[in-house]
Amino acid sequence: MTYADTHAALEGYRARISALREEMRALQASVEPELAQDYVFATNEGTVRLSQLFGDKRDLIVIHNMGTGCPYCTMWADGFNGVYQHLASRAAFVVATPDAPAVQRRFAGDRGWRFPMVSHQGTSFSADMGYRSGEGKDQPGVSAFRKLDDGRIVRVGDTNMGPRDDFCSVYHLLDLLPDGADDFQARFRYA
Repeated sequence: MTYADTHAALEGYRARISALREEMRALQASVEPELAQDYVFATNEGTVRLSQLFGDKRDLIVIHNMGTGCPYCTMWADGFNGVYQHLASRAAFVVATPDAPAVQRRFAGDRGWRFPMVSHQGTSFSADMGYRSGEGKDQPGVSAFRKLDDGRIVRVGDTNMGPRDDFCSVYHLLDLLPDGADDFQARFRYA
């Protein structure tokens, strides 16, 4: 297939994906919110409640991150660091991991992360949100919350995270290459 023919065919797929995303956004907008409890998390400054993470925003994005042991979750968080200010202009944003706050602080400092982090260690938050396996292993994902006028908190959306999802541009850029991501493996450091 010629470059021009391939380009045209790919643009057709991209248009179909765009239309499907519109349908997904419409369905997401119609979701019946799920009531969430006001979880208590640990931070370097002490404890904080889920309700406090909203700050002055109506909406909150919580990244379910597996913590310092996962190079893939680290790669996703590196990407969120780059867009944090854009996201935070619209909604509160926080990364939640099972790591202790001191571990989070060291790891985030080493990577230059600017976004806030909370530890859900010792809580049922990850399991209640559906991001802990039956074997007790935390899983990556994202949950979106809204604080209602009466102070209640509801979850209004969530999705899993993983290779080739919509939240990591690395795979989408590598897919433009003839061999795609090939044998790419996320690492903590590239020498």
